[in-house]
Amino acid sequence: MKTPISGRELYISEISFSAEEEDLRKLFVLFGTVNSVHMVKDPKSGLFKGSAFIRMATPAQAKDALSLDGTYLIDRCISVTTARPKQSAGPAAKRHPGKTPRTPQRRK
Repeated sequence: MKTPISGRELYISEISFSAEEEDLRKLFVLFGTVNSVHMVKDPKSGLFKGSAFIRMATPAQAKDALSLDGTYLIDRCISVTTARPKQSAGPAAKRHPGKTPRTPQRRK
C-alpha cells in the first residue's frame, strides 16, 4: 500500500469551529510550504466538521509539522498526525453507501 502523497499529507483534528483555512495556513507555513488545505465539511449541511487535511511541499516539512500536535489554535488544542490512505470500500458498500450488507436468511 502506497503512503499518502509520499508522506506529505497531514490530518488535523480537534480544530476550533471558528477556525478558517488561513488560520491553518499561517500555523503550518512555519514548517515549510503549504501546498493545500482541505477543511472537511458535512456534505449535507456544509458545516465545518473540525478536521482538515494539509499537504506540505516535502515529506521532511510534514514530519517537522507533526510537532504541532497539542498546539493551541484559537480556543482548542489540535491533534496533528500523518494522514492514512483512504480505505477502499467493498463492492456492496459502493452499491449502497452507508449501509452494511445483510446476510441472507434461510427460509424454514
